[in-house]
Order: sequence, then structure tokens, then C-alpha cells
Amino acid sequence: MLKKLDCRECSKRHNSVFCSAKHIDDLSGSKITSVYKKGQTIFNEGTYPFGLYCINAGKIKISRNGDDGREIIIRLAKAGDLIGYKALLSGQKYTASAVALDDCTVCFIPKDSFINLLKSDADLSLGIMNLISTELRKAETKVAHLAQKPVRERLAETLLFLKETYGVESDDKTLSVQLSREEIANIVGTATESIIRCLSELRKEGIVELEGKKITIIDKGLLIQRANIQEGM
Repeated sequence: MLKKLDCRECSKRHNSVFCSAKHIDDLSGSKITSVYKKGQTIFNEGTYPFGLYCINAGKIKISRNGDDGREIIIRLAKAGDLIGYKALLSGQKYTASAVALDDCTVCFIPKDSFINLLKSDADLSLGIMNLISTELRKAETKVAHLAQKPVRERLAETLLFLKETYGVESDDKTLSVQLSREEIANIVGTATESIIRCLSELRKEGIVELEGKKITIIDKGLLIQRANIQEGM
């Protein structure tokens, strides 16, 4: 556990739903800050929540086990994001696990503190409802794409999503998140072999460059075409 971080000094404060000065002191007083190493679990599928988590730094994947035992990555989270709040609000067990993709700093906000804030702050309650609505819309879109889009288009869209979520390195092209081929397959919803083949095809077309887990987007315009989506990602 780290020395408690001051919410007022958090660089991601204004990217979070907890940005209002009305409750910033309450948050700082009740939260617990911890560091998770790459591969460590923040919470496990099938357990009950005792609070929620706000990511201060790092990248986290939210995944669950499919019926065949294969991991299904349902969400990727970054600094400023909240995780674990839906299970907390519903009073049910986590339906997925949260695992650090790299070294992360995460603040834990106990259930009672969070619920009291919701009761006293209508703006915060509305912000949480907006978060839930946004996640539901994204989940519905993903289900539709799984049913309708071929793997090649879903992969291209996933690469654009990774760029939008985590950004790029200093070259303005290389994704700043490194995932295994299996993890990418678990996001796209297909076999690892299919991802390897489709990435190779994108490389041969000059759309991406591959170096180990590093993926560099060479031609974003063509990648958008391959994803069969509108310009703007």
C-alpha cells in the first residue's frame, strides 16, 4: 500500500466522474491507494465487492471466463476510469475479473463512502448513470459487430479502439499498450490463429508494422477502411 494520494493533486482528477470539489476531501479521507504489478489481480470474478476502484495510473483489462474456459476481454480501462462499480451498485458478485496489464496505481473507495456520496450529490449520481449508459451502449455495439462483422474488420476496429483508449508512443504511430496475440483475440472474439493471420495480412498491405507485441499503425486511413467504420476514431 502506498502513502495516500491527495485527490486534489491527482493528474487524472478531471478525467474522472469524481472531479467535483464538493466531495474531493471526503474521497481523499476514505480511500486506500495500492500498487499492482503487471499480471496481478485487482478483483476476481465471482466475489462480492466491498467498494469500487479508481485508476490513478496504468492499464487494466476486465475479463471473464467463457463456457469453454477461454478468457473473454470485455473492457479495457485506463487512468481516470472507475471499475467495479456496477457490481457494487447491484449488490451482486463481480461478473468479471480485473487484471493489471502493466504496473498500476489504484485507489480503493469503500462502499459506505461511495454510497453516501451518491446520496448527497445529484451530479455524481448522474455521472455514474452516464457511465453505465455508455458502457451498455458499447456492449450492445460489440455484440452487434460480433454477429455481423468478419474477423478482419473487428481486428481493424480493435486496433483503432486501442489507439483511442491508450494513445501512442512518441512516434505518434506505435500503440502505447502491448498485448499478446491471444489477448487481442480475446478482445476481438476469435481464435488466436485468426488474429495472427489477419495481422500478417495488414502488415503485408503496409497498414501496420509488427515487432513482438508492439503494433505500429502506418496508414490510419486504410485501417479505418478495413474496419468499415466512419472516420473519426
